[in-house]
Amino acid sequence: MAKCLVTGGAGFIGSNLTELLLNQGHDVIVLDDLSTGRANNLTAVSEHSNLTIRTGSITDSVLLADVVHGVEVIYHLAAAVGVKLVADDPLRTIETNIYPTEQLLRLAAQGNVKKFFLASTSEVYGKHPGEAWVEDDDLHLGPTSRPRWAYGCSKAIDEFLALAYFQKYGLGVTIGRFFNVVGPRQVGNYGMVVPRFVEAALKGGPITIYDDGSQVRCFGHVNEVVACVNALVEEDSAAGRVFNIGSDQAISILDLAKLIISKVDPKVEIKFVPYREAYGDDFEDVQRRVPNTSRLFETIGKRPTMPLDQILDDIIAWKRQTMGQ
Repeated sequence: MAKCLVTGGAGFIGSNLTELLLNQGHDVIVLDDLSTGRANNLTAVSEHSNLTIRTGSITDSVLLADVVHGVEVIYHLAAAVGVKLVADDPLRTIETNIYPTEQLLRLAAQGNVKKFFLASTSEVYGKHPGEAWVEDDDLHLGPTSRPRWAYGCSKAIDEFLALAYFQKYGLGVTIGRFFNVVGPRQVGNYGMVVPRFVEAALKGGPITIYDDGSQVRCFGHVNEVVACVNALVEEDSAAGRVFNIGSDQAISILDLAKLIISKVDPKVEIKFVPYREAYGDDFEDVQRRVPNTSRLFETIGKRPTMPLDQILDDIIAWKRQTMGQ
């Protein structure tokens, strides 16, 4: 059993990963400043004897050095998250995503850390025109005058840093690019589309769609995603490599809204809103975002496959419970 650090461990993905690691018998330190994560995400395991929760920011260099001490495995999930947060505060995105990652990698290389998982994002592909994106594809980021691309660019820098530490110091780095991870506990405060749609439908609508809803996305259940993350870290051949992690079952945003409406209340209406009203005049979106997950499957023998129907049923049931319906 290993001593693990999960940065962002009170977040949606981080809390699910923390539960999995604890169930496997690992000692887990969670570091989270609770800016986007929530303490109640860890309620089920808060009294676990193998869990230590440290409240603070990854930008606190003294705290970061303290929590890394004695750790063997690092899961670095802490980051500025969500399209809305990124669009509203690109400076925070850059400061949170780049500098602390470099310090954490340096501390890991200097210490006893054997494995380092870096949570990256499909955003690094930018406006990639391909049908299904492959890890070694070129990146197609937009102009620096549009803050929308600050997130993807900052995470791409994180990837460059992590791979450099693998090459120079032999640090066991594995990078996972997440594609729309969803499930119970996820909130829609930062632009996450599924919880936002589900909550709107349960409240009687309308469901607000930005632009015309023709944008194509894939949605993977968080339980399958964290299982893949864990398996990648345990697989030595994954070190020094980049992996897409997500479902490859594509659906348009409009069809997603219609599917949720059919499950919640057929009377719910859809409202279309221009991007500029939601994110400002300088916002750009990606029309199609679908991963090729062959590398993931070839390496660990699994990938997220849960049908969207089942995923939505799980989310709707959880949301009804939290809303007292």
